[in-house]
Amino acid sequence: MSSSPTPKSRVLVLGAGNFGSCLADHLGDCEHEVFLWSRDPGFVEYFNVHHRNPNYLKDHAFSTNIHALGPEIPNKETVQQMEVLLFAIPTQGIRETLTKLQPSLTGEKLPLMIFVNKGIETGTQALTLEIIADTCGSRVAREATFISGPSFAKEIVRRQPTSVSVASLTESRAEKASEVFHQPWFRCYTGRDPIGLELAGALKNVYAIAAGMADGLGFENNTRAMLITRGLAEMTKIGTAYGASPLTFLGLAGVGDLFLTCSSPSSRNYTVGYRLGKGEALEDIIRTLGSVAEGVTTAKGLKKIIDEMDVNASIATEIYQVLYEGKDVKTSVQELMSRPPSRELDLPEKTGDHAKGLLKKLGLDTSINGDIVKHTSQYGHECPVP
Repeated sequence: MSSSPTPKSRVLVLGAGNFGSCLADHLGDCEHEVFLWSRDPGFVEYFNVHHRNPNYLKDHAFSTNIHALGPEIPNKETVQQMEVLLFAIPTQGIRETLTKLQPSLTGEKLPLMIFVNKGIETGTQALTLEIIADTCGSRVAREATFISGPSFAKEIVRRQPTSVSVASLTESRAEKASEVFHQPWFRCYTGRDPIGLELAGALKNVYAIAAGMADGLGFENNTRAMLITRGLAEMTKIGTAYGASPLTFLGLAGVGDLFLTCSSPSSRNYTVGYRLGKGEALEDIIRTLGSVAEGVTTAKGLKKIIDEMDVNASIATEIYQVLYEGKDVKTSVQELMSRPPSRELDLPEKTGDHAKGLLKKLGLDTSINGDIVKHTSQYGHECPVP
């Protein structure tokens, strides 16, 4: 089925949930040799016999180029045989998984490490880029690559046309990841703003909860369009204050993914909001949802970030109060709509402190491996060109 001349790779996909499974299937269909890791031994046995996922995308027959592994984390020998490691586990589990894998990431040649999770670590407010630096070191973080964009798993496995953003601080790694994934039905666009891409992917889940709440309350198209547009304005304001490029939020990882997750009942975060709007308790929704809605945990980390940056993000604040302070949904809507008039587009004057601190942790104000060729990035730092 593949029409790409790209050399085939051995790919280890960590996480056999909805999105990890669909990406494993896509890569297997592209004739890569794919290994799909799960901590569930029942899944591993079932998948290797039937080539079906008993928990997600149940009706789909998966590529025979995929072999399931687990439940133990892959050992050093297995990891070092891989050209690509694809992380498709929830953000809150990334630190633990990377800590276990770190001893395997030694030697001169690192595998291409691609992350598709979308969220902010609750306890630390860290983006995945910072978690990678904390657990695996600055070199691994500098070469890490991130993929985000409007991409429902059930449509990817049906090969419906899909496009995503691919970003890394090391441009050659983003280009390599794009080559691994790119197909006529799955287009990749590269960029050099992984911080913006991460923030866009995480924040849009919070605003999808807001859109779902509005639909659950019985509001219609005007309200949804308002929330998507104002949500994008807040995302751009928060991202710019953090130090990301505002242009990133106009791309696939920003407005593209925001529109998708705010407009479809297939979105887990939209579903959480919709059920909240219908009057259900959050605990009951989470217990019966069947999969992780990262916007719920992201809202908690986001609240701390906007407070630290002193950014006015009224929709995000109201979502936090509904989720964690027990605020009534209807009261939240009334207070949002009762706010006084304000400027429609207003980017913050003070920008970049969070991003600058993160880049300093990554060593991007010094040379890498003696290479002192530099360029100026959107983060306000001189970043080495690998």
